[in-house]
Amino acid sequence: MALFKRGTAGKPGEWYYCIKHQKVEEGPECRAADRLGPYGSPEEAARAMETARERNEEWRNDPRWRDDDPAATD
Repeated sequence: MALFKRGTAGKPGEWYYCIKHQKVEEGPECRAADRLGPYGSPEEAARAMETARERNEEWRNDPRWRDDDPAATD
């Protein structure tokens, strides 16, 4: 018998995208490590992977995060 159970985090009415099952879920269905969110609507959650790709591209092109730029200052 386990002393501690791993619970899921989230509440009904919050929308997530489960990367393991590749589907939109409401509330605490899958474990937090497998989800993106929360999002305000199922439509936003459905776009989670696209949103993540867009944000990654923005960060990749952000001069503040370029280690190879000698003009960049901390």
